[in-house]
Amino acid sequence: MNKPLRRVAIFCGLLILALLVRVNWVQYVKADELSKDPNNRRVLIDRYAHKRGDIIVDGKAITGSKESKSGDFKFQRTYKDGPMWAPVTGFTSQRMGSNQIESIEDDILTGTDDRLFFDRTLSMFTGDKKQGGHVVTTLNGAAQRAAYKGLGSRKGAVAAIDPKTGAILALASTPSYDPSRVAGNTDEDVKNWQQYEKDPDKPTTNRALRETYPPGSTFKVVTAAAALEHGLYDDVDAKTDSPLPWKLPLSTKNLVNDGNHPCKNASLRVALQWSCNTVFGKIGADLDNEKMLETAEKFGFNEQQFVPVRSNASVFSKDMDKAQTALSSIGQFNTAATPLQMAMVTAAIANDGKLMKPYMIDRLTDPNLDVLEKTSPEEMSTPLSPENAQKLQEMMETVVNEGTGTRSKIPDVTVGGKTGTAQHGVDNSEKPYAWFISYAKTDEGSPVAVAVVVEDDNANREDISGGGLAAPIAKDVMQAVLDRQK
Repeated sequence: MNKPLRRVAIFCGLLILALLVRVNWVQYVKADELSKDPNNRRVLIDRYAHKRGDIIVDGKAITGSKESKSGDFKFQRTYKDGPMWAPVTGFTSQRMGSNQIESIEDDILTGTDDRLFFDRTLSMFTGDKKQGGHVVTTLNGAAQRAAYKGLGSRKGAVAAIDPKTGAILALASTPSYDPSRVAGNTDEDVKNWQQYEKDPDKPTTNRALRETYPPGSTFKVVTAAAALEHGLYDDVDAKTDSPLPWKLPLSTKNLVNDGNHPCKNASLRVALQWSCNTVFGKIGADLDNEKMLETAEKFGFNEQQFVPVRSNASVFSKDMDKAQTALSSIGQFNTAATPLQMAMVTAAIANDGKLMKPYMIDRLTDPNLDVLEKTSPEEMSTPLSPENAQKLQEMMETVVNEGTGTRSKIPDVTVGGKTGTAQHGVDNSEKPYAWFISYAKTDEGSPVAVAVVVEDDNANREDISGGGLAAPIAKDVMQAVLDRQK
């Protein structure tokens, strides 16, 4: 080979080598970055080129897919009973992205998860279209419908849990929104989303997980648990050291009760039955911040929960003085809780003191419903002993049978509960939130624990109560779960 040809050959070889280096660098170094680049339209086109897998409740899909009306995205998401299930599914939109389960399990639903590699490879040989896997939830359709119907046009939320496993049975939030109206890529979808975002009632906020409310008197079950666990009181029918009136420590102000009830030196059972602020406020002050904080955190306070959708951390503050601890121990001052948190409190009491980690995905499957991953129930903590849990159950059952929670009674079923009417706003100027927490119990144990909160701006202030507004909703949710077991 003469010299000029050798130079040309060497130069061409270098070009081929540079090309090979570039191709391998793009394929193996930049591939992941490029596949996640929001400006890479090919990825988006491929994402919507086939039907997305479904989210399933009671063996039936609550999601679906349909062909898009316009654009280069072939399929878009659809939702059945969208507003009712939105707090569970979240949304996936060709324009606005996705959230909640639709986002967290996106790889399974789009079929890009590594565990679906075999299905994708098989499709290449069989010629079948690529399919996404499915997400099978723990939700109970009847309980969800009861919760959503019970809340109706009012603002509020419901969370229901199976105490024995931590499986979430209902997760409702109102007002809600229809994810189908934002699923496409049109200007109308964007306009619908903007309307939702501007709505002062915040329909896209998942109140069951992301809104922290003052829990009011429902928090007294935590204070009662702390009193029993730390040995302040042992007999729930013995008199407590609770004078009436009782002055807040370091203050000239008396803590008052809501009504003329027999709260002076009342036993724990009577104090919970009539929701005596003086008794539980003094218990909190006597135990002090450290012991109250220890019990509250065993129930899950001050910690985010991932179900797998993130829930805000509920709050029981550290470093409070005795007066602040007293107020926090009756669900006021800085104490704040999500509906999920109060359902967890109730579930732990109903489960004889054992708190199970809440979850709402039972299993992930491939397109043929073969299981890829299944959630196993996991113990989270033991906030109170079985003996003390059963004492607290007796107290909560008295609330339902003879106290403020009679509207949650279910014939021939043992029900325990606690009402709460939570004051809030400057000088308690806002209309209170109505709370009710409860569990139902059969011979096989408790299949359901519920927390309900109602923000009823249209109700007369004097008509707002946990027993009046929230307890009937909890009753219907519990009844739906019990009916499913028959």
